[in-house]
Amino acid sequence: MPKPHVDTSRKTVPASQERAVQPAAEMPAVLDLLGSGACHAGPELARRLGISRAAIWKQIEALRAAGLDIESGSDGYRLTQPLDRLDPEAILMRLPGAVRRRLGVLENHWRIDSTSSECLRRVAALPDRSFVFADWQDAGRGRRGRQWISPPATNLQFSCLKRFSGGYAALSGLSLAVGLAVASALEACGADGIGLKWPNDLVHRDAKLGGVLIELGGEFMGPSHAVIGIGINVRVPAAVRRALDRPCADLAELCGDALPSRNALAAALITGLVASLDTFDAAGFAAFAGTWRERDALAGRVIHVDDARGAFEGKAAGVDARGALQVRCTDGLRSVDSAEVSVRAK
Repeated sequence: MPKPHVDTSRKTVPASQERAVQPAAEMPAVLDLLGSGACHAGPELARRLGISRAAIWKQIEALRAAGLDIESGSDGYRLTQPLDRLDPEAILMRLPGAVRRRLGVLENHWRIDSTSSECLRRVAALPDRSFVFADWQDAGRGRRGRQWISPPATNLQFSCLKRFSGGYAALSGLSLAVGLAVASALEACGADGIGLKWPNDLVHRDAKLGGVLIELGGEFMGPSHAVIGIGINVRVPAAVRRALDRPCADLAELCGDALPSRNALAAALITGLVASLDTFDAAGFAAFAGTWRERDALAGRVIHVDDARGAFEGKAAGVDARGALQVRCTDGLRSVDSAEVSVRAK
């Protein structure tokens, strides 16, 4: 079960439905000009922005250091891929009416420490089913203290605040249900062959496509809430791949020329999550157990498990009714929850 988060946020007035969509934060002006993918000379950029050529160079280098692939040559600077802008209004327009009516806040930040941190800071004020996106995270989080690395305006990283009438003791298996909802939504967008590696990774042929991080708060017996952080690789530049410590997959590979826009992907993910989270609230993980078996990327494989009890090996044997991993070992069946544990297929 995910480690609970203790809610210490200040009480504020909940946001109104009339302000469900917040305006997108502004991106750097130089990136706005480069966004079409056309080539722009340094002097032209400096003239249009009213700054020096040296200042343009510094901004370009900062964006490159963050992972954006910007070419430079005799003709000037050019993004290797046109900027796929994330726009809350465009996302909202793609949502079914029933989802729009039930949505809380929908917003995008150009740059933020972490979408989950933002949700946690505002957990008392945000309405149920609020979604916070960011083009760029300075401190995106993964499980076990890892950092989620993503270039600006390239992939999808967002968090959802979901409130539950029951306590967080009943939320075991939530990360698995979320993973299933995300995989199904991406499959509907043209990304086939997505599996789930317990407890929170989306994979394609063992290469990581995305991840889920859940932080819980509220009362043990209820009510409670979950801040659900999700990161999806949409288009990972070669330089970023080289910096990662494991193979990764992205939707550009899986979808090819049919890759949807980030706005279309965001709308599909929101639609799938809203429905699945309501199902989980009503029926728990039991409603997802059968579907999990179909996407279980570890089933029947020899795995190495490292948890608080020490490391051991065995054969993955699915999950139990609570979503805990079952491992068949020489001394019998062991059950592993998702607190602080590492699982690796051999």
